[in-house]
Amino acid sequence: MKSFCLTGRKFLASLVILFLVITSCTNQQLPETPWDQKLSSISWQQSLNDTGLVTVGAWRPLADDRYMEVIFNERAKVYRIAREDKDFAIYNRYFEASLRNKTPVKIIIDIRQGILLKVTEPSAEELKLFLEFRKEMLIGDSSRRINIARIDTSTFNIVDEYLKWPVFKICQNIVPSYTKAKEIFDYCAAQSCHIPGPKQVTPCIPFQYVDDGCYARAHKMRWIIEKHFGYCSEKVFSFATVDNHKLNVKADKWGGCCVEWWYHVTPLIRVKTTRNKFVKTLAYVIDPGMFDKPVLLSTWLAAQKTTGCNPHSMVDSYSIQSSSAYTPSYPNGTPYATDPNYTQTNSMLINYASATTCN
Repeated sequence: MKSFCLTGRKFLASLVILFLVITSCTNQQLPETPWDQKLSSISWQQSLNDTGLVTVGAWRPLADDRYMEVIFNERAKVYRIAREDKDFAIYNRYFEASLRNKTPVKIIIDIRQGILLKVTEPSAEELKLFLEFRKEMLIGDSSRRINIARIDTSTFNIVDEYLKWPVFKICQNIVPSYTKAKEIFDYCAAQSCHIPGPKQVTPCIPFQYVDDGCYARAHKMRWIIEKHFGYCSEKVFSFATVDNHKLNVKADKWGGCCVEWWYHVTPLIRVKTTRNKFVKTLAYVIDPGMFDKPVLLSTWLAAQKTTGCNPHSMVDSYSIQSSSAYTPSYPNGTPYATDPNYTQTNSMLINYASATTCN
């Protein structure tokens, strides 16, 4: 099995850009080196802060005008800042400049509280490394508008008849049965950070923290599906970018609180099924953060419209992209950032490893 160890410049890039503390191979467990142990003691990581460079997708007032809402292309969670916040003028200056110039800002987020702690300007070296990562962008296909209430579930999930996305032409080694799809799901779920004992894959995958990080969880599962099991996978993105809409999920697996995103992503697999002697290829998703088994694409989309959490909960559009897509761009998805060496993926997984939903 091929290892994806991070060395040299790649390691430096992940350390500087995402300020994370340990780098590891993706398919084997390695003992900590003295350097890893030294990095593990950095105080900001112990306090569960997420530090990284991000670009601003939207910076807009809410209906009552008491709060502003910021959307980062590199994060799924939506953040709100009160105009009376002592640092509001600083946030406003940085976010407007990021939108105007399409340049990143450095943020520090308190993961436990889900709030911004600080926004600053990146250094010249950090900016250089960030732009280096952004060289490999995926154009992809534009998202498609969708009305969840009008989905015909008897046809929507049939790949060849309804879901005619161009990306499906890239790979034809589809999953042969639902039984195999369940095996893939169970293997992915077993890598969750909250489950005691050694994992087959490192870093572990923090399915117990669904507030953010879906892009990293999805990319690690992509590696498992394609490299460990040898089947095709794609990424499915859902979006809420119209009016004041949000994606909302009631996190019943993790305590029952409501979680809110502007987008969500997980691997999609095509599964061959036989019903009444007819063979169909159906679209299933693997999302152990939300479900306990593979579910049809329509089920996954519908679960993100939870009006009990937010009356404005709505899935406006969705997109099926190559599995290389990592994070989208607001508001239509394209272009997509990529992470071919899993540098950012592993860093974010480590960052969220000890975080929990519904604190």
